[in-house]
Amino acid sequence: MPKAYLIAHIRVHDTAKFEQFKSMSGPAIKEFGGRVLVRNPNIDHREGAATGTCVMVEFDSLDQARAFYDSDAYTTARRVREAAAETDLIIVEGV
Repeated sequence: MPKAYLIAHIRVHDTAKFEQFKSMSGPAIKEFGGRVLVRNPNIDHREGAATGTCVMVEFDSLDQARAFYDSDAYTTARRVREAAAETDLIIVEGV
């Protein structure tokens, strides 16, 4: 079964709230078997409009990634993130 990836570009405008989001989202990621592969604000931006900190989280399956995103724990964390940052986020199945 192919792995799945959550990929986000996050433009933070409230660092204190974003730190709160990080402390809330980390346990939710682990609960659903996710592994943070990338969290880096220093991207080598070449094309398109997706700027900001790049985050990539690997899950064992697309179902796991979706369950994480739709979970109560992440929904609560996501509300905090939405108050702290603008985000482009996708979930994609690997090859």
